[in-house]
Amino acid sequence: MGEYSKQITDASFDNDVVKASGLVLVDFWAEWCGPCRALGPVLEDVAKEMGGKVTIAKMNVDSNPDTPTKFGVRSIPTLVLFKDGVQIDTKVGSLPKQALQAWLAEKAA
Repeated sequence: MGEYSKQITDASFDNDVVKASGLVLVDFWAEWCGPCRALGPVLEDVAKEMGGKVTIAKMNVDSNPDTPTKFGVRSIPTLVLFKDGVQIDTKVGSLPKQALQAWLAEKAA
């Protein structure tokens, strides 16, 4: 896992996301997913640059099936954005860095 992003699980989801304050972006991904692997370094850069403004959390859908099912994740990568524990937006598919930053900046405001 990256230095700036956080690995989460079904068991840690409540503490890491629902009970967290501020913005938390959950990346639902899998090892075998090419677009997921391409998005990983982009998310890591964004996590580094946006430091205290957003927490980037990564959940492997293969080893954590409950949470993705709960949020209707049918395709990966899926990015679900939470603010103070409440789901506020979702993006499906890989995003370029600029689009991801613009989306997060808009939602952080």
